[in-house]
Amino acid sequence: MVREILIWPDPVLKQKSMAVAKVDDGIRRLLDDMSETMYAADGVGLAAPQVGVLKRCIVIDTSPRQEGQKLLHLVNPVIVKGEGETTYTEGCLSIPGESEDVDRFAKVWVRALDYAGKEFEVEADELLAIALQHETDHLEGTVFVDHLSSLKRELIRRRMKKLKAEHASEKPGDVKKAAHHESAL
Repeated sequence: MVREILIWPDPVLKQKSMAVAKVDDGIRRLLDDMSETMYAADGVGLAAPQVGVLKRCIVIDTSPRQEGQKLLHLVNPVIVKGEGETTYTEGCLSIPGESEDVDRFAKVWVRALDYAGKEFEVEADELLAIALQHETDHLEGTVFVDHLSSLKRELIRRRMKKLKAEHASEKPGDVKKAAHHESAL
């Protein structure tokens, strides 16, 4: 089921997510819904807070933009190590139509539980490393604009408030995709 993606500055996006005690059918259903929502919005990653659920769950699929990748389900992800530096022009499904340069680790190692609840570790670079850091930030109540200057963040906040007001005036049956951006995570 495709879920509604919250638009920043929704207060839920500023809250820290809770750890998942057990990967059960409810969590798998959430992961499935998140994957479907991410694909419908043409994103490469989605965190549970973005669909209003404060649980430490993310889905990522960079395969359309990074060869050799596949859909990843990560429950209780933790970045255990990061190295190097890179700058990437990031976008976000919760901040549609906006993108800015963000400094990140060039390579990360992340430990998490998979769809079946088994622990695994992923070593990532390029877009997958960026997506892992971006989505893990969401679990801490951080969005990519928090990495920007206060002036840039405020300009984007104003545009998002205007967008939310426009959405509020739409009819309930209207379905809209987020504004597409090549780097929307």
